[in-house]
Amino acid sequence: MTTKLYYVHDPMCSWCWGFHPQWQALKAALTHKCQNSIVIENVVGGLAKDTHEPMPESMQQTIQGYWREVQAQLNTEFNFDFWTQNTPRRSTFNACRASLAITRQCHDVESKDTAQNAMIDAIQRAYYLRALNPSDIDVLSFLAGELGFSRAQFESDMLSTSVQKEFDDQLELARSLPIDGFPSLVLEVKKRFYKIPRDYHDHRNMLAAIDRLISP
Repeated sequence: MTTKLYYVHDPMCSWCWGFHPQWQALKAALTHKCQNSIVIENVVGGLAKDTHEPMPESMQQTIQGYWREVQAQLNTEFNFDFWTQNTPRRSTFNACRASLAITRQCHDVESKDTAQNAMIDAIQRAYYLRALNPSDIDVLSFLAGELGFSRAQFESDMLSTSVQKEFDDQLELARSLPIDGFPSLVLEVKKRFYKIPRDYHDHRNMLAAIDRLISP
């Protein structure tokens, strides 16, 4: 029976960006320790629905406050030029869809996982370090091209019913799991679900929690 670790997140979630180093370390440790006996599955939970409306100034200040909090607590790097060089929108669904659409150009599970992780990383770096706006499909298409994928196919897939269906399914899955915000980690063992406490400072505590649940 497959043991799964669900990573429930949104590419445009600032706490997910702050969690990124420990998440990468945890994945590497699990691969080394468990020899791929745990399947890691990204689940995009969707922070903010589609909109073309500019973000109100009060909301911009609130979200910049989140960035500063993450920066202060975790020493995470942010490029605040984003807020003066773009017209921000409270809209993250396109970024979520992009992490699914990119996999349509892959032909096996391993390459799909690699492509999805690369796209999530590219979106985060574009948003938080490069002052680009991942709410915009043309920015997401540009990132897909930088990763070596066909921009034309990516843009077509972004608008496809199959990607929308997969995204809807992921939203439903996220709602069904025992999460308390983004990011969240949930371990499925023998059809039972366990919330793994987040640790933004030391992945080894999360690794130990997982080990306790899977050890005989």
